Amino acid sequence: MDYSYTIIDSDAVSNLQLHAFLDEYGDFECINTTKNPSDGLNDIIKYSPDIVFINLNTDYSSIFLMVTEIHQYVTQLPILIGLASTKDYAYDAIKNGFSDYWLQPYNEFDIRKSLLKLKKRMPKEKAPATLCIKSYNDFQYLNTNDILYLKADNNTTEFIMKDGTITNAYKTLKTFENTLPENFMRIHQSYIVNTDYVSRINFGKSVCALKRVNEQLPFSKTYRENMDNLKTILSKNTLSTLN
Repeated sequence: MDYSYTIIDSDAVSNLQLHAFLDEYGDFECINTTKNPSDGLNDIIKYSPDIVFINLNTDYSSIFLMVTEIHQYVTQLPILIGLASTKDYAYDAIKNGFSDYWLQPYNEFDIRKSLLKLKKRMPKEKAPATLCIKSYNDFQYLNTNDILYLKADNNTTEFIMKDGTITNAYKTLKTFENTLPENFMRIHQSYIVNTDYVSRINFGKSVCALKRVNEQLPFSKTYRENMDNLKTILSKNTLSTLN
């Protein structure tokens, strides 16, 4: 399941930049782009997008009026994300129910964090438990529950299985990041881990230990928020926590 979105923005350059960022994630589908609030409202009513990106730099008063109108026509409100070159409209955006506010020029790290929060709020349907790896006419099927972690190796990816075997795929790690079930998490430029097998997180050394194997995987600052979220999830399932 992809996240559908529309853009209300008269700035062509801003549109292209936003499309480029979202295309990197592979699971965001643009339904349409409009230049003014009136056409934008029509898009929202017609297509019921999951997310609406709205440039607030021009005619922002008409935009906030449009946001008020949305409530009259739809029962399931889309997530609203404001785009602006300054913080001048941030307060009004919050008052009008915007979920986030992106400053231009766009900051890749801020966008990544925002999209991760969005995915938590609107989780995708679970991917199939079996992953098919194709190489020419060779088809190999892996049970995702048996995968400990994925490791990048140049332009290929290694699948380290719980029985100790290693399977290679001639695709990049990024290819699998958005297709694996939700229990798989990117923790490093070179690693995606099956969080069901994480037994320990050491934030001091920036490593996590895995069940079944005497091995530790590093996690980087870029994906620190992922690890914080994982710690919260794992803590909820523990009987007690020692200080």
